[in-house]
Amino acid sequence: MPEEIYNRVREQANAHHRSINSEIIACLEQTVKPQQVSTDDILQEARRVRKKAKGSLSSEEIESAINQGRP
Repeated sequence: MPEEIYNRVREQANAHHRSINSEIIACLEQTVKPQQVSTDDILQEARRVRKKAKGSLSSEEIESAINQGRP
């Protein structure tokens, strides 16, 4: 393992009061395990994005955007 990475893992392990081995396992678990996202979180994010978008598109504008660049 490169020394720079080892040192970072050691620092994280110390911050989390874990051994280096336990810290590596925790990092792998966080990376590999699928993250459960609640439907409420998804809906809240969709509403936040919708508020940021300004205006609305007509069905003709949507169809034109879909067909743009198609033969």
